[in-house]
Amino acid sequence: MKKIAFATGNPSKGKRFSKGLAKYDIEVITLKDLNLTLDVEENGKDAISNALIKARECFKKTSMPTIGMDDTLYLEGVPDELQPGLFVRRVNGKTLNDEEMIEYYTSLVKKYGVDNKLNCKWVYGLAVIDKSGCESTYTWYKDDFYMTDISSDIINPGYPLNTISKYKKINKYFTDKLSEEEKEIINFNEDSTIEFIKDHI
Repeated sequence: MKKIAFATGNPSKGKRFSKGLAKYDIEVITLKDLNLTLDVEENGKDAISNALIKARECFKKTSMPTIGMDDTLYLEGVPDELQPGLFVRRVNGKTLNDEEMIEYYTSLVKKYGVDNKLNCKWVYGLAVIDKSGCESTYTWYKDDFYMTDISSDIINPGYPLNTISKYKKINKYFTDKLSEEEKEIINFNEDSTIEFIKDHI
């Protein structure tokens, strides 16, 4: 089985692509698995730039095929100075834990949302470095959801905003267990992302 390093210390992020890549005999290894930390400044101008910064440092330390990922979040109707953008966890210079994130973003829903709903958009950036050091990038977005000020009973450690995010088409939380029919309605899979990783490592 081919191994690929994921430049993240968040096990939840590692699981995100593990199942899809396992079908192609590719095993995702996180920094935690490798007992590594990355001492990098994520000062890129967008998600792709930060994904490349992390992937390059991870490749440098491991010499393994590597993926790096980052994302930006935009909230409809929220003033520019309060838009999280790249800094989803950092507010007023402080890095929020999962509970603090839920509390902060539900406060934004209450202030700027309509009928307790705040439309949102995630923009994702992915960087892949193959064993020879060749770099490839990929971006995609998700805007079929909104945030609410009422939390789900289920919390995904590492992905706290899933607890207050709902799919527009089926009005279910990201944390809810979905039927195959519901997954099809919201186009749940990330097959194109999995294919991109497979084809570029």
